[in-house]
Formats: sequence, structure tokens, C-alpha cells
Amino acid sequence: MADGRYLLAVDIGGTFTDLVLLDKATNAIAVGKVLTTYPDPSEAVLSGVQHLLTDHNVAPGSVQRVIHGTTLVTNTIIERKGAQTALLTTEGFRDALEIGNEGRYDIYDLGLIKPEPLVERRLRLGIPERMTATGDVLKTLDFEAMRAACDAIRREGVSAVAICFLHAYMNPAHELQAAEIVQELLPDVSLSLSHQVSPAMREYQRTSTTVANAYVQPVAERYLENLERGLNDADVRAPLTVMLSSGGTTNVETATAFPIRLVESGPSGGALAGVYWGKQLGYDDILAFDMGGTTAKAVLTRDGALTVASEAEVAHVHRFKRGSGLPLMVPMIQMIEIGAGGGSIAHLNHMGLPAVGPESAGSTPGPVCYGRGGTEPTVTDADLTLGYLNPDYFANGTIPLDDAAARTAFEGLAASLDVTPEKAAWGIHQLVNENMAAAARVHAAERGLNIRRYALVATGGAGPVHACGVAERLHVDTVIVPPIAGVGSAFGFLLAPISFDFTRSYLARLDALDFDKLNGVLGTLEDDGTRIVLGAGVPADQIRVTRSVDMRYLGQGYEIRVPFDAGAVDDALLEQILRNFEQEYIRFYGRLCDGVPVETVNWRVVISGPRLDLHDLKPPRYHETTAPDQPYAQRPLRFEADAPALMTPVFRREDLTAAFEADGPAVVEEAESTTIVLPGWAASLHANGCLLLQRKRPPMTDEEALS
Repeated sequence: MADGRYLLAVDIGGTFTDLVLLDKATNAIAVGKVLTTYPDPSEAVLSGVQHLLTDHNVAPGSVQRVIHGTTLVTNTIIERKGAQTALLTTEGFRDALEIGNEGRYDIYDLGLIKPEPLVERRLRLGIPERMTATGDVLKTLDFEAMRAACDAIRREGVSAVAICFLHAYMNPAHELQAAEIVQELLPDVSLSLSHQVSPAMREYQRTSTTVANAYVQPVAERYLENLERGLNDADVRAPLTVMLSSGGTTNVETATAFPIRLVESGPSGGALAGVYWGKQLGYDDILAFDMGGTTAKAVLTRDGALTVASEAEVAHVHRFKRGSGLPLMVPMIQMIEIGAGGGSIAHLNHMGLPAVGPESAGSTPGPVCYGRGGTEPTVTDADLTLGYLNPDYFANGTIPLDDAAARTAFEGLAASLDVTPEKAAWGIHQLVNENMAAAARVHAAERGLNIRRYALVATGGAGPVHACGVAERLHVDTVIVPPIAGVGSAFGFLLAPISFDFTRSYLARLDALDFDKLNGVLGTLEDDGTRIVLGAGVPADQIRVTRSVDMRYLGQGYEIRVPFDAGAVDDALLEQILRNFEQEYIRFYGRLCDGVPVETVNWRVVISGPRLDLHDLKPPRYHETTAPDQPYAQRPLRFEADAPALMTPVFRREDLTAAFEADGPAVVEEAESTTIVLPGWAASLHANGCLLLQRKRPPMTDEEALS
């Protein structure tokens, strides 16, 4: 078998680790799913890779590239298990991490709790130095103070250092000088410099991002080194690339230097998969809904394309309250965490009302029905109690589920609510659906999008179970379940190009830009990006450059992103930039501010390689015949709180033919997931293997939906 024939994608989630193997010669796909291992998730990766290659008789040397996404960075921050970190910052600014933006994310909460900084105050050290907002030296760096700070850091046993000086994005000279001293006196610590990690204005966000990068860097470095070594020991010597939150991939060296760019690497794969499958069926407006074992994420396209945001938050004190998390200024596909996952725990909140999550049983011990020591009821336990899951065919039968234990797990919650365990499980299932629909609805409204015109693409192990329920609450009439929905994020990794994003702040009025300075900045960004992408193996003639700039009217606090063409910026290109700004501004706000000067804030460059052209994809277990389909079994499912269970036909997805059609209620089982077709819905099989679920009534008008 020829070398370089296969691509291997691996996604580590909180509960399961998913694997997808693509044969580039035939476009055939093989998949695998194993429980994530703790404390070392690389054990599950290596075990899963070995079994997948062996099961499909693929030689390890035939793998051309491994694409990997992980929740490691996010979990490290959420669980506060990163390295002990110190912050060196401009004297007088060490409390920026706690002061933040001086705002309250909930002005009516008298007991409001802000996110705890990742660096405790005694390890935040002020250094005499100062740059102006234009990059001029106001006070030179105090070298003696730097050496004293390094002595203090050594005594504390710190293993990571973040350096974030005021306005370093305009002039990094002091950060570079400080870095030389740290490297000389503390050669074993990891070092993160703000002008490299997040070279953009806004002091609190830039400091928070740099500190988070330093906090996770030693953990990410150890993990990626172990994973790379383990793959090599298993004779998989293909280059390892890592999924970025922006929807691209990069090499291990760059990922190790900027691990904060991996904070949403797994969910970004789900977004790419959602867009791909939607377009295969002719839908550009896609709600990509990815629900796994720990969380559920949603992504909305705009004009058929994903939106890459420049700011996000992690480790929220309150999951759905913006401003309650740690801010990060890194490029990231715009998405929201919209709810719980299969392992999220059901309980009564402080008001005595049913709630789900954010605590998750994960894979260890897992839901009660796993029989691995879990004692608290979860969403998976609820779905099993309602009959939605087959206890003998979960994860292709590798994890037998105990439906009696799942029902018993709800007895305590049911007693508190004075209902039966089945009704408690039904209520939890409905609550999860409603929470996810509400969050997606708000997300769409904030972006000015009419979500009722979208098609929902469901991925993740739990996504197809809940997809129809979420779609009904959103008044969405079309649901697409891809043929490998249960490993959707891992499949999405295959679609990601090798790329990297660069940003540089240059605050200036549009009519006062220094063309020489600006073109020098853009040229440097493009050179740096080209060097990284070339180093990841992309041929020079296949490198693509895209550019954009964040702009606003003078005096505004927030910007909109505007694309512009390649080439040296001159008066002609400046006119194009202004036209593009006005078009985007009207689209966002419906009007222009005539007579108000326009200014630029951040200039952005994305350097990327080619995307994989996946055509005539051959997913596993699909029959191109037209024989009528018959259910292989029936089982009782509950669809209402007080109504009796309905005997529901159950189909195996690997047995479906091109002629498959079924009216709900119905169940379609597969190795990695289960699709629930609710009453009032109809299911059919598209030519590419996607299940197409549609409501059996005319689309709701805007007036009907509002009523």
C-alpha cells in the first residue's frame, strides 16, 4: 500500500475520543469511538488509532497526516490545573486582571462573583517601564527591577511567565529586553510575550489572553510531545497537525508556542462539518448543532460562510452570562455554548427547580447507566429511560447500558418533584432542548439573523437524539443528520486547511494613514505567516493570503471587520476599504454616520494552504439500492409527559437503502449515534447518505412564529 494514502483525524472530547480515517485514493471513510482516558487523554488516542488501523488493515506508514483537536486547553483553564504562572507587567498595572473593564455582567446581582484571575496577586509583579500609545519610549526598562523580579519568581517555583507591558503591540522593545533577562536567569520556565500572543489594543483582554497562554503552555507542550512520541512509537510517523479555534490547522511547534489558539479546536471541527454537509444538500444557511458528552455548541453561518470572531470568553462563572468568563483575544469561529451534553448531571438548583449541568460525569465515572460508578442522573440516563437509546447498541455495543440503573437514578429527583422517574427523565430531556433552543435563538437575534430560515445540521453523539426537539422550538423545519454524525467534529478536521492568523493594532483615521508604515506592518505579518505555513508542509505556490481590517467611526467603542484585496495599500485600495466598511456598517446597523471620520483599529492577515477537496465521499454502511426498508425492531418511546409510551419502529442506518422513507415517530440507530424522528416529522435518505428530517406541514410564517 502506497505511503501517504490516508488522513487520520482525532478529536478528544470530555467523554469520548472520536477517530476518522480517510482513504484519499477512494474517498472511503472509517470511524472509531473510544472513551476518553484521564488523567492522560493521549492513552485513548493511541489505543483508538491502533484499533482503527488494525480493524481496517491499514499500515501505520500509510498515514500521510494526523489532524488532532482537543479540549485539553479549555479543560485546563476551567479546572484550574495549569502551571503556576507569574505576570510581569508595567508598574501600576498589576491589578488589571482583577479590575477588568470595571463593568458588571449582571447589574442586579448583589452577590455577583467575577472570574478569579489565573495568576494570584503576589505573583503579579510591576516593572518600571512605559511606552506611549504611539510606541514611543516614555520610561526605559528598569533592568535591576527585572532581575529582582526573576529572583522572586525563582523562589516561588514558578514554571510559566507572562510578560505584558503597556502598548507593547505598538513597540515590543521592552518586552523583548525583558524576555532576554528571563531566559538568562530562568532558562527552564515557559515564556509568553503579549506582542506575540495577542498584539492588539485593549489592555485587560490582551493581558488575560497572554496569561492564559502562559498558564496552559507547559501542559500543552507535555501533552503534544507525549502524543507525538506515542504515534511515532506506534510507527505512525506522519506529521501531526493541530486544529485551531479559527477553523485552520497548524504544526506542533506553533501550537505549543500559542496553545491558547486551541481553546475551541474541537467544536470548530463540528462547525466545518456542519457547513460541508449543509452545502452537500444545497443549504447555505446552516445552524451547526454539535452535542457531545459534555457540552453542546451552536454555530450560525452568514451568507453561507462561518464568521471568525476576534474575542471570546472561557471558564464562565455563569455559563450563559456574557462577561462572566475570562476574555481571550484570539481568532475563533463565532460560536456559543448552548447547553449540556450527554454526561451533564441533572439536579435541583438553589431555587428547587430542575436544572442540568454544568457539572458533567464525563467518561469517568460516566452516566449511571454506564455502570462505571456514576451515581447522579445525567442526560444520557434520561434519554435511555425514555427509550431513545438502545442499551445493547450504544457505541456499537462496546458500552452496554443499564436501563434499570438509569431509571433508578431518577428516583431521588422524581421524589423531590413528586413525579414518576419516567416523567422526571422526560422533563430533563425537554429542559435540555428548551435551554439549547433559547440560547440559539438569542445568539441569532444578536447577529440579526432569522433562524427560522436555517437548516439544522446535527453532529456529535447526542446531537441527533435532540435535534428534532431543538428544531421544533426554533421553528426550524429541516434537520440534516450526516452519515457519520457521531464523529462530526473529527470529520470536520479533514476539511480544515493549514493556516494561521496574524493581527497588529494600528489605530489611525482613514484619511491620515501612513501608507509606508501600514504596508510594512502587513508585509511583516504576511512574511511571518508564510514562514509558519511553509514549515507545516504547504508548497509556496499553494499559499493563500486574505486580509481584513477592524474599523469604526471615530469615538465608537467597537469595530466591524472589513475584508480588502491584496496589494500595497494606496489611495485606490483605501477607497475600496471605505466602500466595504460602509456596506458592512449598513448591513449591521441599517444606516451610516455621515460626516463622522472613520478609523482603523486592527489589521489582520490569514495565511492558509489549500482545502481538501472531498467529492464523491463514501461514508461507511450505505447501500445504493432501492429495495423498501423495514424496521428491524420496535420499542416503546415516550414523547409526552403523561401519555403512554408509543411502540416505535427502529431502523439500523447501515441497512438503509436509497429508497428509505419513514414518518415519525421512528428511530434510526448507528454505531456512533442515534437519530430520533419525532411525531409530525418525516425522514428520508439523501443520495450522499445524509438523513433528511422535515416537518410535515408548511413552513411557519413570521407572523405565526411571533404569535
